[in-house]
Amino acid sequence: MNGRGAFLARKLAWAIITILVVITFNFFLFRVLPGDPAKSGMRDPRLNPEAVEALRERFGLDKPVFLNLEGGNPFDTQFTAYLRALARGDLGTSFAFRDQEVSDLIGKALVNTLWLVLPAEVLSVVFGIILGLFAAWRRGRPADVLALTFSLFMWALPIFFLGIILLIMGVDWFGLPIGGRTTIGAEYGSFWEAASDIGAHLLLPTLTLALALIGEYMLIMRSSVLEVFGEDYILTARAKGLSTYGVIRHHALRNAMLPMVTLIALTLGFTVAGAIQIEAVFSWPGLGALTVNAVSDRDYPVLQGAFLLLAVAVVLANLAAELVYGWLDPRVSME
Repeated sequence: MNGRGAFLARKLAWAIITILVVITFNFFLFRVLPGDPAKSGMRDPRLNPEAVEALRERFGLDKPVFLNLEGGNPFDTQFTAYLRALARGDLGTSFAFRDQEVSDLIGKALVNTLWLVLPAEVLSVVFGIILGLFAAWRRGRPADVLALTFSLFMWALPIFFLGIILLIMGVDWFGLPIGGRTTIGAEYGSFWEAASDIGAHLLLPTLTLALALIGEYMLIMRSSVLEVFGEDYILTARAKGLSTYGVIRHHALRNAMLPMVTLIALTLGFTVAGAIQIEAVFSWPGLGALTVNAVSDRDYPVLQGAFLLLAVAVVLANLAAELVYGWLDPRVSME
Protein backbone atom coordinates (compact mmCIF):
# COMPACT_ATOMS: atom_id res chain seq x y z
CA MET A 1 0.00 0.00 0.00
CA ASN A 2 1.44 3.38 -1.02
CA GLY A 3 1.70 6.38 1.26
CA ARG A 4 -1.62 7.95 0.25
CA GLY A 5 -3.47 4.65 0.60
CA ALA A 6 -2.04 4.06 4.08
CA PHE A 7 -2.90 7.63 5.05
CA LEU A 8 -6.51 7.19 3.89
CA ALA A 9 -6.89 3.80 5.64
CA ARG A 10 -5.48 5.19 8.89
CA LYS A 11 -7.82 8.16 8.91
CA LEU A 12 -10.86 6.00 8.08
CA ALA A 13 -9.98 3.56 10.88
CA TRP A 14 -9.71 6.36 13.43
CA ALA A 15 -13.03 7.82 12.25
CA ILE A 16 -14.77 4.44 12.68
CA ILE A 17 -13.26 3.92 16.15
CA THR A 18 -14.34 7.41 17.18
CA ILE A 19 -17.90 6.81 15.99
CA LEU A 20 -18.07 3.53 17.96
CA VAL A 21 -16.92 5.31 21.12
CA VAL A 22 -19.47 8.06 20.48
CA ILE A 23 -22.25 5.48 20.11
CA THR A 24 -21.37 4.01 23.52
CA PHE A 25 -21.17 7.34 25.31
CA ASN A 26 -24.29 8.52 23.51
CA PHE A 27 -26.29 5.70 25.11
CA PHE A 28 -25.07 6.14 28.69
CA LEU A 29 -25.04 9.95 28.64
CA PHE A 30 -28.81 10.27 28.89
CA ARG A 31 -29.24 7.44 31.40
CA VAL A 32 -27.63 9.61 34.11
CA LEU A 33 -30.30 12.29 33.74
CA PRO A 34 -32.63 12.52 36.76
CA GLY A 35 -36.28 11.64 36.38
CA ASP A 36 -38.28 8.81 34.87
CA PRO A 37 -38.81 9.20 31.11
CA ALA A 38 -41.93 7.04 31.32
CA LYS A 39 -43.51 9.80 33.44
CA SER A 40 -41.89 12.98 32.18
CA GLY A 41 -41.85 11.94 28.54
CA MET A 42 -45.52 10.99 28.44
CA ARG A 43 -47.16 13.87 30.25
CA ASP A 44 -50.69 12.75 30.87
CA PRO A 45 -52.31 13.20 34.31
CA ARG A 46 -54.65 10.31 33.56
CA LEU A 47 -51.83 7.76 33.53
CA ASN A 48 -52.03 5.43 36.53
CA PRO A 49 -49.06 3.35 37.81
CA GLU A 50 -50.15 0.35 35.72
CA ALA A 51 -50.22 2.43 32.55
CA VAL A 52 -46.79 3.89 33.31
CA GLU A 53 -45.38 0.39 33.83
CA ALA A 54 -46.95 -0.76 30.56
CA LEU A 55 -45.22 2.13 28.79
CA ARG A 56 -41.91 1.18 30.41
CA GLU A 57 -42.29 -2.35 29.06
CA ARG A 58 -43.28 -1.11 25.61
CA PHE A 59 -40.15 1.02 25.28
CA GLY A 60 -37.85 -1.50 26.98
CA LEU A 61 -37.22 0.72 30.01
CA ASP A 62 -37.98 -2.18 32.38
CA LYS A 63 -34.80 -3.98 31.31
CA PRO A 64 -31.39 -3.46 32.99
CA VAL A 65 -29.31 -0.72 31.41
CA PHE A 66 -26.06 -2.60 30.76
CA LEU A 67 -25.96 -6.10 32.25
CA ASN A 68 -28.79 -8.38 33.36
CA LEU A 69 -27.83 -9.92 36.72
CA GLU A 70 -31.35 -10.99 37.67
CA GLY A 71 -31.33 -14.26 35.75
CA GLY A 72 -32.08 -15.18 32.17
CA ASN A 73 -30.04 -13.78 29.31
CA PRO A 74 -27.36 -11.49 30.81
CA PHE A 75 -27.22 -9.53 27.56
CA ASP A 76 -30.95 -8.84 27.37
CA THR A 77 -30.47 -5.17 28.26
CA GLN A 78 -31.30 -1.71 27.01
CA PHE A 79 -27.77 -1.29 25.68
CA THR A 80 -27.82 -4.43 23.51
CA ALA A 81 -31.29 -3.53 22.25
CA TYR A 82 -29.94 -0.10 21.35
CA LEU A 83 -27.00 -1.60 19.42
CA ARG A 84 -29.23 -4.07 17.57
CA ALA A 85 -31.60 -1.28 16.56
CA LEU A 86 -28.71 0.88 15.32
CA ALA A 87 -27.38 -2.03 13.27
CA ARG A 88 -30.75 -2.13 11.51
CA GLY A 89 -30.75 1.65 11.05
CA ASP A 90 -33.59 1.99 13.55
CA LEU A 91 -33.35 4.98 15.90
CA GLY A 92 -36.45 3.93 17.80
CA THR A 93 -39.80 5.55 18.56
CA SER A 94 -40.14 8.87 20.32
CA PHE A 95 -41.36 8.75 23.92
CA ALA A 96 -43.13 12.10 23.64
CA PHE A 97 -44.56 11.50 20.13
CA ARG A 98 -45.47 7.86 20.55
CA ASP A 99 -46.53 7.23 16.97
CA GLN A 100 -43.53 9.00 15.43
CA GLU A 101 -40.29 7.32 14.40
CA VAL A 102 -37.19 9.18 15.60
CA SER A 103 -35.66 9.03 12.12
CA ASP A 104 -38.71 10.83 10.70
CA LEU A 105 -38.63 13.55 13.37
CA ILE A 106 -34.90 14.12 13.01
CA GLY A 107 -35.07 13.97 9.22
CA LYS A 108 -37.67 16.75 9.01
CA ALA A 109 -35.83 18.90 11.57
CA LEU A 110 -32.46 18.31 9.89
CA VAL A 111 -33.77 19.46 6.51
CA ASN A 112 -34.92 22.73 8.08
CA THR A 113 -31.58 23.17 9.86
CA LEU A 114 -29.62 22.53 6.67
CA TRP A 115 -31.72 25.12 4.84
CA LEU A 116 -30.50 27.56 7.50
CA VAL A 117 -26.89 26.38 7.95
CA LEU A 118 -25.65 25.67 4.42
CA PRO A 119 -26.42 29.08 2.83
CA ALA A 120 -25.02 30.84 5.90
CA GLU A 121 -21.88 28.69 5.78
CA VAL A 122 -21.30 29.37 2.08
CA LEU A 123 -21.78 33.12 2.49
CA SER A 124 -19.53 33.31 5.55
CA VAL A 125 -16.74 31.25 3.94
CA VAL A 126 -16.74 33.23 0.69
CA PHE A 127 -16.89 36.68 2.28
CA GLY A 128 -14.60 35.68 5.16
CA ILE A 129 -11.87 34.55 2.77
CA ILE A 130 -12.28 37.63 0.55
CA LEU A 131 -12.18 40.01 3.53
CA GLY A 132 -9.18 38.18 5.00
CA LEU A 133 -7.25 38.38 1.74
CA PHE A 134 -8.15 42.05 1.32
CA ALA A 135 -7.17 42.94 4.88
CA ALA A 136 -3.83 41.14 4.53
CA TRP A 137 -3.20 42.88 1.21
CA ARG A 138 -3.96 46.30 2.76
CA ARG A 139 -2.23 45.56 6.07
CA GLY A 140 -1.91 48.57 8.36
CA ARG A 141 -4.07 50.79 6.17
CA PRO A 142 -7.55 52.16 7.03
CA ALA A 143 -9.26 49.38 5.05
CA ASP A 144 -7.44 46.76 7.15
CA VAL A 145 -8.37 48.51 10.40
CA LEU A 146 -12.01 48.75 9.32
CA ALA A 147 -12.12 45.06 8.35
CA LEU A 148 -10.50 44.04 11.64
CA THR A 149 -12.92 46.16 13.67
CA PHE A 150 -15.92 44.66 11.87
CA SER A 151 -14.64 41.09 12.28
CA LEU A 152 -13.80 41.45 15.97
CA PHE A 153 -17.18 43.03 16.65
CA MET A 154 -19.04 40.22 14.84
CA TRP A 155 -16.94 37.56 16.55
CA ALA A 156 -17.48 38.99 20.05
CA LEU A 157 -21.20 39.76 19.71
CA PRO A 158 -23.42 37.05 21.26
CA ILE A 159 -25.26 35.34 18.44
CA PHE A 160 -28.67 35.50 20.14
CA PHE A 161 -28.25 39.26 20.71
CA LEU A 162 -27.28 39.78 17.08
CA GLY A 163 -30.35 37.79 16.08
CA ILE A 164 -32.63 39.94 18.24
CA ILE A 165 -31.19 43.14 16.74
CA LEU A 166 -31.61 41.90 13.17
CA LEU A 167 -35.11 40.65 14.00
CA ILE A 168 -36.19 44.08 15.24
CA MET A 169 -34.58 45.86 12.27
CA GLY A 170 -35.93 43.41 9.70
CA VAL A 171 -39.49 43.58 11.00
CA ASP A 172 -39.62 47.37 11.55
CA TRP A 173 -37.65 48.54 8.51
CA PHE A 174 -38.36 45.92 5.86
CA GLY A 175 -41.53 44.19 7.02
CA LEU A 176 -39.93 40.75 7.14
CA PRO A 177 -41.68 37.88 9.01
CA ILE A 178 -41.10 37.76 12.75
CA GLY A 179 -40.41 34.03 12.90
CA GLY A 180 -41.40 30.51 11.96
CA ARG A 181 -40.89 28.66 8.69
CA THR A 182 -44.02 29.78 6.84
CA THR A 183 -46.82 32.28 7.32
CA ILE A 184 -49.58 30.75 9.44
CA GLY A 185 -52.69 30.06 7.39
CA ALA A 186 -51.05 31.04 4.10
CA GLU A 187 -52.32 29.36 0.93
CA TYR A 188 -49.92 29.10 -1.99
CA GLY A 189 -51.08 29.17 -5.58
CA SER A 190 -47.73 28.11 -7.00
CA PHE A 191 -44.31 26.80 -6.08
CA TRP A 192 -42.79 30.26 -6.38
CA GLU A 193 -45.22 31.73 -3.87
CA ALA A 194 -44.29 29.02 -1.35
CA ALA A 195 -40.56 29.45 -2.04
CA SER A 196 -40.87 33.23 -1.66
CA ASP A 197 -42.62 32.91 1.69
CA ILE A 198 -40.11 30.39 3.06
CA GLY A 199 -37.22 32.51 1.74
CA ALA A 200 -38.57 35.59 3.52
CA HIS A 201 -38.72 33.65 6.80
CA LEU A 202 -35.22 32.24 6.18
CA LEU A 203 -33.51 35.54 5.34
CA LEU A 204 -32.95 36.93 8.84
CA PRO A 205 -31.73 33.71 10.55
CA THR A 206 -29.39 32.98 7.63
CA LEU A 207 -27.98 36.50 7.74
CA THR A 208 -27.51 36.25 11.52
CA LEU A 209 -25.54 33.01 11.31
CA ALA A 210 -23.48 34.24 8.35
CA LEU A 211 -22.47 37.46 10.13
CA ALA A 212 -21.57 35.51 13.27
CA LEU A 213 -19.20 33.25 11.29
CA ILE A 214 -17.65 35.82 8.96
CA GLY A 215 -15.60 37.45 11.72
CA GLU A 216 -13.84 34.23 12.70
CA TYR A 217 -13.11 33.22 9.11
CA MET A 218 -11.80 36.67 8.21
CA LEU A 219 -9.43 36.85 11.19
CA ILE A 220 -7.99 33.38 10.61
CA MET A 221 -7.57 33.98 6.88
CA ARG A 222 -5.84 37.31 7.43
CA SER A 223 -3.42 35.85 9.99
CA SER A 224 -2.71 32.85 7.77
CA VAL A 225 -1.95 35.00 4.72
CA LEU A 226 0.32 37.33 6.71
CA GLU A 227 2.20 34.31 8.08
CA VAL A 228 2.70 32.92 4.58
CA PHE A 229 3.91 36.33 3.39
CA GLY A 230 6.96 35.91 5.65
CA GLU A 231 8.13 32.71 3.96
CA ASP A 232 11.26 32.68 1.80
CA TYR A 233 9.49 31.56 -1.38
CA ILE A 234 7.17 34.58 -1.12
CA LEU A 235 10.18 36.89 -0.85
CA THR A 236 11.65 35.18 -3.92
CA ALA A 237 8.40 35.67 -5.84
CA ARG A 238 8.39 39.34 -4.90
CA ALA A 239 12.01 39.66 -5.98
CA LYS A 240 11.02 38.31 -9.40
CA GLY A 241 8.68 41.25 -9.79
CA LEU A 242 5.32 39.61 -9.14
CA SER A 243 2.57 41.93 -7.95
CA THR A 244 0.85 41.41 -4.59
CA TYR A 245 -2.18 39.98 -6.40
CA GLY A 246 0.04 37.56 -8.32
CA VAL A 247 1.85 36.48 -5.16
CA ILE A 248 -1.43 35.79 -3.37
CA ARG A 249 -3.04 33.94 -6.28
CA HIS A 250 -0.12 31.78 -7.39
CA HIS A 251 1.86 31.24 -4.19
CA ALA A 252 0.21 32.30 -0.93
CA LEU A 253 -3.44 31.27 -1.26
CA ARG A 254 -2.95 27.48 -1.38
CA ASN A 255 -0.81 27.33 1.76
CA ALA A 256 -2.87 29.98 3.55
CA MET A 257 -5.96 27.81 3.06
CA LEU A 258 -4.60 25.00 5.27
CA PRO A 259 -5.76 26.52 8.60
CA MET A 260 -9.00 27.60 6.93
CA VAL A 261 -9.78 24.03 5.85
CA THR A 262 -9.59 22.85 9.46
CA LEU A 263 -11.68 25.77 10.72
CA ILE A 264 -14.34 25.36 8.03
CA ALA A 265 -14.65 21.62 8.65
CA LEU A 266 -14.91 22.00 12.43
CA THR A 267 -17.32 24.91 12.17
CA LEU A 268 -19.54 23.05 9.71
CA GLY A 269 -19.82 20.14 12.12
CA PHE A 270 -20.57 22.28 15.16
CA THR A 271 -22.75 24.83 13.36
CA VAL A 272 -25.55 22.27 13.04
CA ALA A 273 -25.67 22.17 16.84
CA GLY A 274 -24.79 25.82 17.33
CA ALA A 275 -27.84 26.97 15.38
CA ILE A 276 -29.96 26.24 18.48
CA GLN A 277 -29.86 29.85 19.65
CA ILE A 278 -30.83 31.18 16.23
CA GLU A 279 -33.67 28.68 15.94
CA ALA A 280 -34.90 29.81 19.36
CA VAL A 281 -34.82 33.51 18.46
CA PHE A 282 -36.53 33.07 15.09
CA SER A 283 -38.77 30.11 16.06
CA TRP A 284 -37.21 28.06 13.28
CA PRO A 285 -38.34 24.39 13.49
CA GLY A 286 -34.94 22.77 13.18
CA LEU A 287 -32.78 20.23 14.93
CA GLY A 288 -31.93 22.61 17.77
CA ALA A 289 -35.56 23.19 18.71
CA LEU A 290 -36.25 19.45 18.54
CA THR A 291 -33.30 18.71 20.84
CA VAL A 292 -34.33 21.32 23.43
CA ASN A 293 -37.86 19.91 23.57
CA ALA A 294 -36.51 16.36 23.85
CA VAL A 295 -34.36 17.35 26.84
CA SER A 296 -37.37 18.70 28.73
CA ASP A 297 -39.41 15.61 27.84
CA ARG A 298 -36.63 13.08 28.72
CA ASP A 299 -37.15 11.72 25.23
CA TYR A 300 -34.15 9.34 25.15
CA PRO A 301 -34.55 8.06 21.56
CA VAL A 302 -34.77 11.56 20.08
CA LEU A 303 -31.83 12.78 22.18
CA GLN A 304 -29.73 9.76 21.24
CA GLY A 305 -30.56 10.18 17.57
CA ALA A 306 -29.89 13.93 17.52
CA PHE A 307 -26.61 13.73 19.44
CA LEU A 308 -25.43 10.78 17.37
CA LEU A 309 -26.12 12.72 14.20
CA LEU A 310 -24.25 15.78 15.47
CA ALA A 311 -21.28 13.70 16.66
CA VAL A 312 -21.03 11.82 13.37
CA ALA A 313 -21.21 15.15 11.52
CA VAL A 314 -18.22 16.45 13.51
CA VAL A 315 -16.24 13.23 12.95
CA LEU A 316 -16.92 13.24 9.22
CA ALA A 317 -16.07 16.94 9.01
CA ASN A 318 -12.72 16.24 10.68
CA LEU A 319 -12.11 13.34 8.30
CA ALA A 320 -12.89 15.56 5.32
CA ALA A 321 -10.48 18.20 6.67
CA GLU A 322 -7.71 15.61 7.00
CA LEU A 323 -8.23 14.39 3.43
CA VAL A 324 -8.31 17.92 2.00
CA TYR A 325 -5.17 18.68 4.03
CA GLY A 326 -3.45 15.74 2.36
CA TRP A 327 -4.50 17.06 -1.05
CA LEU A 328 -3.35 20.64 -0.38
CA ASP A 329 -0.08 19.59 1.24
CA PRO A 330 1.18 16.15 0.04
CA ARG A 331 3.70 16.11 2.89
CA VAL A 332 0.83 15.49 5.35
CA SER A 333 -0.15 12.21 3.69
CA MET A 334 3.43 10.96 3.83
CA GLU A 335 3.75 11.29 7.62
